[in-house]
Amino acid sequence: MTSGRVQVTFDCAEAAALATFWAAVLGYPPPDIEGTHEVLRALGHAEDGLGNWYRIEDASGAGPRLAFQRVPEAKVVKNRVHLDVWSHERGPQALDAEVERLVGLGATRVQSVTDEAGTFVILLDPEGNEFCVG
Repeated sequence: MTSGRVQVTFDCAEAAALATFWAAVLGYPPPDIEGTHEVLRALGHAEDGLGNWYRIEDASGAGPRLAFQRVPEAKVVKNRVHLDVWSHERGPQALDAEVERLVGLGATRVQSVTDEAGTFVILLDPEGNEFCVG
């Protein structure tokens, strides 16, 4: 037996906000917040538990599903796993434009790096999770 699809799960403080951010970054449909709440209510979850998790999926099914679950503790160390996001366009101007788009969505630029893998920019999502754009 082998594993099938991959889901990457983020621990976070604001699950809906982070799911919405990453949906915009990746061009996925936004999370169905109200639909998720209806499902949780139907399963008997208490109102104060709504908003504890969301997931987003690539409409084409080609990209990974991302899940976001609320946890009580804050992020305190560097990620051991991070996402690399590749721009559809290539070249320094396209990279700069993509970084500016992501900063406009709420990302924070950390630094640019050029190494044997190429040139990429390290950013933080709104909750401080590192990711790279190339």
